[in-house]
Amino acid sequence: MSNSLKQKPPIWFWVVSALGLLWNGMGVNAYLQQAYNTESYRAMYSAEQLEIDANMPAIITAAFAISVFSGLIGCIGLLLRKKIAYSLLLISLLTVFILTGYTLINNYISSLVMTIMIIVFSIFLFIFAKHSKSKTWLS
Repeated sequence: MSNSLKQKPPIWFWVVSALGLLWNGMGVNAYLQQAYNTESYRAMYSAEQLEIDANMPAIITAAFAISVFSGLIGCIGLLLRKKIAYSLLLISLLTVFILTGYTLINNYISSLVMTIMIIVFSIFLFIFAKHSKSKTWLS
């Protein structure tokens, strides 16, 4: 089969893509809870942490939104086997670096383990999309 034709991906491609969708769906949920300042969101953090969050620069809030929504749409793109998934997951990764860089520099990390997980999953999903594109599973 020619490399220019889309090839059928293995089962694990679908599993990883679906897990990526769930992961980014949780990120979208976290963003929406923060953006709408829900009661459940406020219950998770101290008054000091909520004050820090309320004073977060708009560019960092935008990076959070761009990261989770481009990640979610990128994983939908993986499931639809579209090459745009690669670009969207790259955008998600870059904005994760902006967001986590800002929070690390300003010592606003509420959970170092979660921060590391976010970085690792973002890198993994980007590499996975790049690999999927090279295997012509995406068109």
